[in-house]
Amino acid sequence: MEAPHRAGAAPEQPRGAVGYAGVLRELLPIALWREDADGRVVEWSLAAQDLLGYRPQDVLDRPASALLVPEGNRELADHLTHRVQGGETVVGTLSVRHRDGHQVTMEMWIVPAADARGRAGALLIAVETSQVLRMRDSLAALESLFSQSPIGLATLGVDLRFLRVNDALARMNGASAAEHLGRRLTEVVPGVNAVALEATMRQVLERGTAVVDVRRTGRTPSDPDRERTWSCSYAPLLDGGGRTLGVIASLIDITESQQAERDAERARHRFALLAEVGTRIGTTLDLRQTSEEIVQMLVPQLADSADVQLLEEVLAPDESTAVTRGVVRRMAALFPDPAAPTAKLRAGMTSRIAAGSLYERVIADGRPTNLYRSDVPALVTDPRADELRAYLMSLGSARLIPLVARDKVLGAIVVTRLRSREPFDDQDCVLVDELAARAALNIDNALMYTRQRAAALTLQRSLTNSALPVVPGLELTGRYRPASEHDVGGDWYDVIALPDGRTGLVIGDVMGHGIHAAAVMGQLRTAVRTLARHDVDPARMLRSLDAVVADMGEDQMATCVYAVHDPGAGGCLVARAGHPPPAVVTGDGAVAFLDGSPGTPLGTGGRQFAAEEVPLPSGSLLVLYTDGLIEARDRDLDQGLDRLARALRRPGRPLPALCDGVLGQMLPHPAQDDVAILMARPQ
Repeated sequence: MEAPHRAGAAPEQPRGAVGYAGVLRELLPIALWREDADGRVVEWSLAAQDLLGYRPQDVLDRPASALLVPEGNRELADHLTHRVQGGETVVGTLSVRHRDGHQVTMEMWIVPAADARGRAGALLIAVETSQVLRMRDSLAALESLFSQSPIGLATLGVDLRFLRVNDALARMNGASAAEHLGRRLTEVVPGVNAVALEATMRQVLERGTAVVDVRRTGRTPSDPDRERTWSCSYAPLLDGGGRTLGVIASLIDITESQQAERDAERARHRFALLAEVGTRIGTTLDLRQTSEEIVQMLVPQLADSADVQLLEEVLAPDESTAVTRGVVRRMAALFPDPAAPTAKLRAGMTSRIAAGSLYERVIADGRPTNLYRSDVPALVTDPRADELRAYLMSLGSARLIPLVARDKVLGAIVVTRLRSREPFDDQDCVLVDELAARAALNIDNALMYTRQRAAALTLQRSLTNSALPVVPGLELTGRYRPASEHDVGGDWYDVIALPDGRTGLVIGDVMGHGIHAAAVMGQLRTAVRTLARHDVDPARMLRSLDAVVADMGEDQMATCVYAVHDPGAGGCLVARAGHPPPAVVTGDGAVAFLDGSPGTPLGTGGRQFAAEEVPLPSGSLLVLYTDGLIEARDRDLDQGLDRLARALRRPGRPLPALCDGVLGQMLPHPAQDDVAILMARPQ
């Protein structure tokens, strides 16, 4: 057959050239040629030209055996030709010589066919063996992919109707493969975001490019009670000429992997929260602030509300047991929900735990528990709070966690979630309980610090004169300022009446802070008073105090100034033990600092103490102080002494006003160290 001639087409092929075999040729090139009874080629297809390299004009009217049959196969070729001319069809695998000389193995069908003169000729149909094998493997792979792959696969036409669906996709969609054919996705599984997916497939058809990992979510008949997620990818389905035939779709169920990713993300979030706990809870040793930090850490990251309550018997251990047992005090609460009756959750409120309640059992056992509707009354320790109780009944979930530190229950935390949020799961409970355990340790540390500070303050106040004795001929005033309201140190001053109208003036500074420093200060104060009444002179006083401090241990140290004012002599005898120099202010405002021997700090074993005579006429002023008054991070010692001198240059002012003015000018806010100051003015 001849190829039709078209305007602008390639030159007309020689007579006897056969055209391509359309779509079939695109899948598997089939070579066709016809031989007459004399074995000459009378027709030659263009596919044969592609496979064997001969143009029609190269082979037509020439002996096929001489051109196409390899040397070693001539006898076999003659035998097969004889059989076909005898009316037999022959099928087999034969080698054919390519125009360039190499051999092409081909699957061949040789069929009897009369030539133009009616004689016995032959029609030969041949395909390259390697192409057959490739198609076989491709079809097998495609069939296996569709039949055995766990990935959902489908082909859809340009109208987006299913052409083929594998079993995996059928199972995903909960409809058989046959129920898919000829239907659209919106008709098969309307319970997923099918409209959006079809829009994506149209985009693939229009643009000719693949789209990967589009998420499909919803419920299908195969799993109607559970929301599932699939990762969908779409690619254009093209024929060999690049013409779009439709879309090929692949789907992977990623529900479990997404859940695993969510679980992993939640785990990372939980670890991050626990790490954050160390930086956000316990930033101070203030009990109220620590409780506030706990609720701010819990809400809203882990809960929709948090309520921290401590046992009154823990907060006030010295009170009567009958008064504190079974009573809780709210330290902090955070309930952002505008519908919550927050007036019932104010910090500082106290209430009594109902006997036999779940709250009481949790406190007694020290074990956390989830709370259900029937347990909600346990959250409300005030029986009058009906409004709060009704509100809590509307919540989704709640958990009651005892605050346990060092094997002691300190109180409890109540956390809740609204119904719009998922209830606490096992992992949430583990995290909340761990946070509560760490919070309890911080609370216990704050409680211990609060008790120690209260004891130190009590000791400090009991040992530091708040009212100085009235001494004839000597005006006195003194002040003590702790570094902060949360800390106390070992600074002190004292005034002791001595025989013969004399007065002992002492000021000291014990190294360290807290109850230990206050206790050491108390021992030194007692020792000074005892020795002073035995009329011990200042140098001997300091040597005795040095021995007292040395007996307390190697790490203990203190500084001190002891002065004895003698009105009869008109001055003071002063000795120092490593202490800053006292200041003397004359009546006209001149300020000088004592330049005698500074001595060595008490407890160092130096025992080098010497007394200095200091004239102190009427109207002059002696100022004793601790180093916190003149030392600061932003100035050195000389600068501090200069500032103190300037602050003292108004000696005519009343001593209380002068003393307060000096403190106001010298101390930063907040103060960096404890300060004690003692002023004496002869009348």
